[in-house]
Amino acid sequence: MRGRQAVPLRLDSDGRNSYNLGMKTVVSEKGQITIPKPLRVRLGLRTGQVLEVREERGRLVMSKRIPSDPFDKYFGVLKLGRRTDEIMKELRGEYPLK
Repeated sequence: MRGRQAVPLRLDSDGRNSYNLGMKTVVSEKGQITIPKPLRVRLGLRTGQVLEVREERGRLVMSKRIPSDPFDKYFGVLKLGRRTDEIMKELRGEYPLK
């Protein structure tokens, strides 16, 4: 590397290459920002990903919103005392094998 000086590798507390050291973004007129690609890749952010945004001690904090299944709240509501397979067999009868 003649004429170039090596840039020291900056590691985070886990000993990994830290992408959050020295990265910057600009807020647009519409209040939009661009998350640098290395961060998007590292965090698995994809187009359309919903982020929760909040302020903590003067800092902007974003985190991925984990989508919830609308049926999760009903899981385990019915206490039938039998396995689902048994109930389905009773309702539908024996399933013919082909």
